[in-house]
Amino acid sequence: MLTKMVRSRFSHEPGEKVEGCTILEKTVIIPPQPAERRLGVYDYLVEVPPAPPGKPRAGKKTPAPKAAAADHGSFTRASPDEMGSVIRRVPPR
Repeated sequence: MLTKMVRSRFSHEPGEKVEGCTILEKTVIIPPQPAERRLGVYDYLVEVPPAPPGKPRAGKKTPAPKAAAADHGSFTRASPDEMGSVIRRVPPR
């Protein structure tokens, strides 16, 4: 059984669920003050459910280097001729 501590500003009782875990113990850190409309602070010892077994991951793929950067030997911006797009010029108003 795995356990962890969870701090919360909301009051729960043992046996309830918090963050998907079952509360085992409750400790009041700062008591609430209803006259000032202030919430308390509570620590909960919770039982953590076992993690589901994950699928084994394959190795990460490395991206192929870009041909344009390798040809020029620098990392400067591509010119419009290299990009192969059309540039339209707007006449002045």
